[in-house]
Amino acid sequence: MSDTPVVGFIGVGLMGHGMAKNILKGGYPLWVKGNRDRAPVEDLVAQGAREAASPKEMAETCDIIHLCLSNSPQVEAVMRGEEGILAGARPGLIVVDCSTADPASTEALAAELAEKGGAMVDAPLGRTPKEAEEGTLDAMVGADDESFARVEPVIQCWAGNINRVGGVGAGHKMKLVMNLISMSYAALYAEATVLAAKSGISPQTVRQVIGSSRLGNGFFDTFMRYAVDRDMEAHKFSIFNGGKDVRYANAMAAKVGAPALIAGATRHYFATAEATGHGADYVPSLSDRIAEMGGIDLAEEVKKGEG
Repeated sequence: MSDTPVVGFIGVGLMGHGMAKNILKGGYPLWVKGNRDRAPVEDLVAQGAREAASPKEMAETCDIIHLCLSNSPQVEAVMRGEEGILAGARPGLIVVDCSTADPASTEALAAELAEKGGAMVDAPLGRTPKEAEEGTLDAMVGADDESFARVEPVIQCWAGNINRVGGVGAGHKMKLVMNLISMSYAALYAEATVLAAKSGISPQTVRQVIGSSRLGNGFFDTFMRYAVDRDMEAHKFSIFNGGKDVRYANAMAAKVGAPALIAGATRHYFATAEATGHGADYVPSLSDRIAEMGGIDLAEEVKKGEG
């Protein structure tokens, strides 16, 4: 194995494209495997990456493979499929899973990879596609000492804030805690904004008062950019993915016997939005769904506030 590891990347979507680009810029030989959208794959190949025909081929060629997928079933398929990573895994291979996944699945896959002489690292992400392109994402890393030492220089290509939080699986547990907080914020901000509107206080007033107080934060700002300004691009994270993360967090709570009353309420809000056909919409639009449940149109309430 050379001093400069060969890196693979599976899942070059909204987040993965920028991460993979920055690995290339860091001087690492890169292999990529995309999905239906050819544009990011072709862009990376034009910058010097090579395209793998299958995860198995990537495992036979690469020293470190990144996964940036939507959920645990997708990760499991890439790992365990007939042409999957486990089929081509060899001693020394490290798989870095940057997805937001079920920690129980991560721990099971880590054991299967260890049988082949490889190691699993979980490094889920914080922040947005903008920071992915800039190489300044947050990373929460779960890894053993030796694996962390090998992957940290590569992670530094795409992350500006790296926190090692424990052994394998700990990164995904921390990410679920983080996303439970953020998705519960979304539900709470939506519920509070609708309560205010129904009580005669405009969404603009809620944004001004809360945003300028010690309760203001970055998530509140982007949430209200949609709720008040109707900026569809303010927070490009789907209700479906948010709901999935909250379901994983509820399962984690059940496994360890932790109270999850707020987690349960958040899950119901997201499940309702999905069940009514809005899973593909972005998270701040939860405010519209909760407004509908309250019998009002939030966009109209904003217009009233302008009058």
